[in-house]
Amino acid sequence: MDELLTDRLLLRAFRPGDWPEVHAYASDREVVRFMDWGPNSIEATRHHVNRSVAMARVSPRLVFPYAVERLADRRVIGATELSMTSLDHRRAEMGYVFAREAWGQGYATEAAGALLGYAMDKLDLHRVGATCDPDNTGSARVLQKIGMVPEGRLHAYYLIRGEWRDRLMFAAVRD
Repeated sequence: MDELLTDRLLLRAFRPGDWPEVHAYASDREVVRFMDWGPNSIEATRHHVNRSVAMARVSPRLVFPYAVERLADRRVIGATELSMTSLDHRRAEMGYVFAREAWGQGYATEAAGALLGYAMDKLDLHRVGATCDPDNTGSARVLQKIGMVPEGRLHAYYLIRGEWRDRLMFAAVRD
C-alpha cells in the first residue's frame, strides 16, 4: 500500500501497535457521535486495527485503510479509508475520522485531500463519493474544501445507536 505524505501528515498502513492511539479517539463519544460504529471497547479497537493491517496486504486491493500520523510528534491522530465500490465504473467512497484534539487545525482537509488526489491520480478513478451527517457541518466543510460537490440527501441512511439518520452525499467526478 502506498504511503501518502503531506506537509504535516503521513498516511500509512496501520500497525498492530497503533491500537492505543486509535482507541483514544474511537472510544470518544463526541468523536463517534455521527458514526455508525463506536464508541469502541478496547477489544473492538484492537479488532479494527488488526483488520486494517490485514486489509493493507490484500491484493487486489478493494479497501485502502490509512492511519493518519502527525509528523510533528509521530502520533496517530486519525484514520481515512478509500473503498472501491465498482471496479468497472472506477468508483469509490471515502471517509475519515480524527481525534478531538486534531479538530479545527486543517488535518482532516489535508488528509482527505491527499486521499482524493491519490484516488484520482494514482488509481485513475472516475468518481469518489463521501457522506456525512447533516449536523456534522465541519465534515461537510472538509468535503467541499477538497473539491467535492454536494449531490443530495440520503434519507434514513444509517441506523446510529437506535436512530435512523440522514446523510448528505458529496462527490468528486473526473471531467
